[in-house]
Order: sequence, then C-alpha cells, then structure tokens
Amino acid sequence: MARGSKAKYTEKQKRQAEEIARGYTQRGISEKEAKRRAWATVNAMYGGGEKSGAGRGKPVNKAPARKGGRKGGAASAARPAAARSASARKAARTRARRRS
Repeated sequence: MARGSKAKYTEKQKRQAEEIARGYTQRGISEKEAKRRAWATVNAMYGGGEKSGAGRGKPVNKAPARKGGRKGGAASAARPAAARSASARKAARTRARRRS
C-alpha cells in the first residue's frame, strides 16, 4: 500500500480527520497543513489505521483531541504581571459599572 493511503482507516476515523481539519482551516491554517495536523491527531488517538486480525482493537486515547482546546494562553502568560493586573482591574470596573 502506498504511503499516505487512507484505505486502512475506518469511516469514523476519516470523518474525525475531516472535522479536525475543518476546525483548523476556520482558524486560518492552510488546507494542506490542516490535513496534516488532523491525520497526526487521528494517528495519535488510534495508533494508525485498523490492523487485520481478531482481538487487535485498542482503547482510544482521547488526550490528543482534548489537548488543542487547553493549549492556548501562552500570549497572555508572556505579558508582564502589571499589564495583566491592569486588565483585570479594568474588567472589574466595567463589570461593576454594568451591574448598577
């Protein structure tokens, strides 16, 4: 089988890769890179396509799929503490003003 062939993947895996790739393209990542990242995620979850033979199933590792949503925040953490604190104070004042 040729490298890059998706013949051994289940329909569910193909659908998941499509959905993951769609999410990346909506965030402005190129189509090619989105597909690469999507299949890397699916491979990390399932360990590749389905293998032949009875009893070869393994539990799905959902950690790679969950990681993406929790990974952000680096830009905020890189800001100085004083800037973060000033933003927090401003937000608190805005919330208080809108409450009353």
